[in-house]
Amino acid sequence: MSATDASTDADTASASRPLTGMGPVRRPEAVPARGPGPVGGPEGEDTLDLRLPEGFTALYTEEETSPMVPTPAADPDDAPAAPTAPVHASVSVPQDTGLVGQVADWGPTSTPVGAFHLLPVRLERDLRLLARWMNDPTVAVFWQLAGDESVTGRHVRAQLAGDGRSVPCLGVLDGTPMSYWEVYRADLDPLARHYPARPHDIGIHLLIGEVSVRGRGLGSALLRAVADLALDRRPACARVVAEPDLRNTPSIAAFLGAGFRLSAEVDLPGKRAALMIRDRILRHLL
Repeated sequence: MSATDASTDADTASASRPLTGMGPVRRPEAVPARGPGPVGGPEGEDTLDLRLPEGFTALYTEEETSPMVPTPAADPDDAPAAPTAPVHASVSVPQDTGLVGQVADWGPTSTPVGAFHLLPVRLERDLRLLARWMNDPTVAVFWQLAGDESVTGRHVRAQLAGDGRSVPCLGVLDGTPMSYWEVYRADLDPLARHYPARPHDIGIHLLIGEVSVRGRGLGSALLRAVADLALDRRPACARVVAEPDLRNTPSIAAFLGAGFRLSAEVDLPGKRAALMIRDRILRHLL
């Protein structure tokens, strides 16, 4: 899955153009690649007012406030590429097993824009909301998942039923679900055919679904937070990668603001992309 034309928001003049579609590069049997549409989606104001059902956010607040179970210490054979201080000093680093690991155990993190938590998607709880986001015209340009709930359901269910190399998540900010993320093993993804992948590379896809929070500079803050969580919680991962559509300058600006560097331009199915990389060894310098 190669995706990264986010609904992130750059703190520049381009911030007025919401980033809504870091959509993944599709496998042959899936929906066509995201990203061929016009940069930043249709011109003008956002047209979809997403109102959450009464009591909906309480489901996520309850999960966020539930106690975390301590996780085992990291395997010494999987030492990080360079020593770094963990973001959550009070939480032990989990054993680096599996493909992506237990994203649910990454826990909440403090960001300049509020308390943020990645919660793995539960379709029975989240499908209605995700489908509404995917039908926002600005999102649909890049993600290509507009339609009834079954369209989004098939896309997410394929990941949930897979081998764990991609984990779909809701991004919950201060108790309110406001973004959709996919955390995946980029070195095991079709993206790896298009760049010099390294073992344990982690990739991220993002869309900010809530219109009311776009254009506020959230994108860079949340991208930095999630990249840091991946590096802290996956000791074998030396870098986090993403590939926004090269035409989507607000998305690229958001990644640059989050400490990613522009490594190369790559041709992916349906788009020419900017390969963005956040290195463990440089994370405290960028």
